[in-house]
Amino acid sequence: MAGRGTPALVAAERAGIAFRVHEYAHDAKAPSYGLEAAERLGVEPARVFKTLVVDVDGTLTIAIVPVAAQLDLKALGKRAALAETRAAERATGYVTGGISPLGQRRRLPTLLDASALAFATIYVSAGRRGLELEMAPADLLALTGGQARAIAVPR
Repeated sequence: MAGRGTPALVAAERAGIAFRVHEYAHDAKAPSYGLEAAERLGVEPARVFKTLVVDVDGTLTIAIVPVAAQLDLKALGKRAALAETRAAERATGYVTGGISPLGQRRRLPTLLDASALAFATIYVSAGRRGLELEMAPADLLALTGGQARAIAVPR
């Protein structure tokens, strides 16, 4: 299968969870990686989640929110801000637009927007642009040691 071998897919396979891999031709001109994924895969944007790296009081943290929503930085803390691109890529081992919550270089604290729990499966990056991993939100939380909280607001 194309895309096998990304650290995210290796982590999912090793964990023995149920998941599906979806691949599409990424358009470098697309204004939003996540919305492009939803459109190309024919999935409602509420089920496709983006992985953001946030600096919360000096600690890099993963925030996973729907692609059609915006991260509510205030829900994370007074001094929460998106991490610098280089810091995010260095900490995770992935490039922007392909950062997966799984298989990161080092495990970071992880928060998943609670809206994910309304779905049997959600889509997250599988470690590169144009490659998505579909899995149960509970499995994602188990594999990342994450928590589900309300951390997104509509755009």
